[in-house]
Amino acid sequence: MTSPGPRGDLFSPDCPTRRLLDRIGTKWMSMAVKVLAEASPDELRFAELRRRMPGVSQKMLSVTLQGMVRDGLAARRVEPTVPPRVHYRLTPLGLSLDGPLAAVRAWAEEHMAEVDRANAADG
Repeated sequence: MTSPGPRGDLFSPDCPTRRLLDRIGTKWMSMAVKVLAEASPDELRFAELRRRMPGVSQKMLSVTLQGMVRDGLAARRVEPTVPPRVHYRLTPLGLSLDGPLAAVRAWAEEHMAEVDRANAADG
């Protein structure tokens, strides 16, 4: 097993932690991780992922999944059919992100009305 390496420092302007938080903090990433975690250990095809993520465009889902694969959060498998069938699954690293993102999603769902009221009062 490989060591996770040095910890980042979010408050350092040059720290790559900031870029990683930008990527994992999007609604589409959170939704993709949730959908793939629910399917785990099975894979999901691109079209099925898109069906389970209402409102996501094909391009945004593609960009999100490409980033997840690049970051080691998801694995991609292509069947050489016409057209190709593309399957995705979470890696162990991706699965480890599901819990923290679930906590953020739960917080957002619980406090959404309060935040909406604060925004309405500000406007």
